[in-house]
Amino acid sequence: MVFGQVVIGPPGSGKTTYCNGMSQFLQLIGRKVAVINLDPANDSLPYECAVNIEDLIKLSDVMTEHSLGPNGGLVYCMDYLEKNIDWLQSKLEPLLKDHYLLFDFPGQVELFFLHSNAKNVVMKLIKKLNLRLTAVHLVDAHLCSDPGKYVSALLLSLSTMLHLELPHINVLSKIDLIESYGKLAFNLDFYTDVQDLSYLQHHLDQDPRSAKYRKLTKELCEVIEDFSLVNFTTLDIQDKESVGNLVKLIDKSNGYIFAGIDASAVEFSKIAVRQVDWDYYRYPFYALIYI
Repeated sequence: MVFGQVVIGPPGSGKTTYCNGMSQFLQLIGRKVAVINLDPANDSLPYECAVNIEDLIKLSDVMTEHSLGPNGGLVYCMDYLEKNIDWLQSKLEPLLKDHYLLFDFPGQVELFFLHSNAKNVVMKLIKKLNLRLTAVHLVDAHLCSDPGKYVSALLLSLSTMLHLELPHINVLSKIDLIESYGKLAFNLDFYTDVQDLSYLQHHLDQDPRSAKYRKLTKELCEVIEDFSLVNFTTLDIQDKESVGNLVKLIDKSNGYIFAGIDASAVEFSKIAVRQVDWDYYRYPFYALIYI
């Protein structure tokens, strides 16, 4: 089995920076990492990628040839990738023996809660290559400073979780910058645990634009609470402890912590219900070598 992450999120949420920082961290703790760039609009990569979609198709060429805008062009590129999945599979096969995979996807959010192309690409890879992947959904932490934007981020996270049908971790990225956007209406736990959203209503009513849609906002908040699926973990990609805590969550969600353990079904069940810090350092390849 091969483990990895599907890195997604809106534009500016820090996906490329995340892939760069996460790949460095994982290499420091002893894992061989391959970053796969599947964003045809990302032509300035800070990391060395093992596979680059621009070797198959370029967004600029698609936009010119088909007279499409950037959004339509990205949908076309994902559709083209799905139809040429054998190309991607052939590029990944040499990496399967000993690499941990990081997939850097485009920031067009419609690809992950509306269109099926990106999901189909991931599902075909999982089936054909026996991958164990976790979706890491990055959301810029500054959205917490605006109640309306925070509710929008919750809806996006929920829709993406339901559409992709993968083990899923929502991440408030750039948490180290959150204080620069102004004082939060509530403590950080309120936003990470997605607590009683009715408390946001008073703050939404202070904005004339939000007050107009009060009933709609109330109904949307109830939908989020009825599903009760969304919560967030926080991340400062430059902080080793923050990255290490996220890696533990990801390893538990995609089953990496079970790799190499020869145990009964009962023992696996016990491991699964333990806290994230459950004896994480028990096995040599889990030991964190701090920067």
